[in-house]
Amino acid sequence: MSSNAYELTDSYVNSLEKQQMLYKRTLIIVCLSQIFGGAGLAAGITVGALLAQQMLGSDAIAGLPAALLTLGSAGAAFIVGRLSQRYGRRIGLTAGLMTGGLGAIGVVIAAMTNNIILLFASLLIYGAGTSTNLQARYAGTDLANKKQRATAISIAMVSTTFGAVAGPNLVDVMGDLALSIGVPALAGPFILSAAAFISAGLILFIMLRPDPLLIAKMIEVNKQEIKMKDQTVTAGSIENKRGVTVGAAIMVITQIVMVAIMTMTPIHMAHHGHGLSEVGLVIGFHIGSMYLPSLVTGILVDKIGRTAMSIASGVTLLLAGVVAAMAPGDSMISLIIALSLLGLGWNLGLICGTALIVDSTETATRAKAQGTVDVFVALAGASGGAMSGMIVAQSSYTALSLAGGILSLLLIPVVIWSRRSHNR
Repeated sequence: MSSNAYELTDSYVNSLEKQQMLYKRTLIIVCLSQIFGGAGLAAGITVGALLAQQMLGSDAIAGLPAALLTLGSAGAAFIVGRLSQRYGRRIGLTAGLMTGGLGAIGVVIAAMTNNIILLFASLLIYGAGTSTNLQARYAGTDLANKKQRATAISIAMVSTTFGAVAGPNLVDVMGDLALSIGVPALAGPFILSAAAFISAGLILFIMLRPDPLLIAKMIEVNKQEIKMKDQTVTAGSIENKRGVTVGAAIMVITQIVMVAIMTMTPIHMAHHGHGLSEVGLVIGFHIGSMYLPSLVTGILVDKIGRTAMSIASGVTLLLAGVVAAMAPGDSMISLIIALSLLGLGWNLGLICGTALIVDSTETATRAKAQGTVDVFVALAGASGGAMSGMIVAQSSYTALSLAGGILSLLLIPVVIWSRRSHNR
């Protein structure tokens, strides 16, 4: 590092005003990348299952694309977390988003050549973009204080809404564009994904300087040099383990429920005569509900607390499952309400869980721990996606929705256990 770089770093380490300026600047850059990243993740959610169904001719494994996508995102979360820990957020996040863009290109080629093996391999790689886009939410918290963390997460997630809602509603447009250049219509949204992920990666690579995580680590080292007490470190370690466990459990449960119901909704709609534009509209409302309420929910999580909002997440997901189960297959309004509740419940759980993870980790190991937790979240999504197709094939969409709603109630005992342990 040059002497100018050292001086620049020291100026941030020793100035609270500059730290807050960098915190705000980082949030703006993350938000800009999230707009593009949101458009990138929408394709797999909207048409991944339909593309697999078309190429394979079976509903039983229509949930496999979501499983592969989330399995790929698990591996990427692990690698991106470690790259970020060692080299900073800029390198880790850029690598993940660029990889996701390459995966989207592979899906398009697989659809053109009707190559199932290439499709599955590309979906695994494409998953890197979805998990990295989600992991970018942590970058905004690196320089945030405890009362700003959930709000910082929520601001980053709100920006994802713009791309994530636009993506599903561009399904028809991208399908027409794909057909005009000799590509199957269902592969069209993945063309958008490739451009979106690569653009998001370039934004972070070019603009995310100085790196917020590297600055945060230096600030922490500086604090420890000034004042360190062995008792404080020990107490913090115990608190960390419990907080990380609870935060991870909340995110895992919400991810399983959300992915399982969401994955099979396009198939359920197709069986009841709905077209691609209608599927795109329902999924657009769902994704909007996943991200758009974030600004409000983030403030509530910071003000009301992680516990109350975690319980609210479980109750909302239960309502989503019940409405989806009772909704007539030809009722767009009922499906929109069900999927909107599903997105909102996921949003509450993700922000609560993420805030708990940030609260419970130290800067020196934070990115690594965050990446590890996101691996479990992604694997939970993979399980939910894989099982959803089997449950619907053996039973019904109604059974799947009810099972997801009941499973979400596990959030309540998890949070109660956390509070009792904390009180003891």
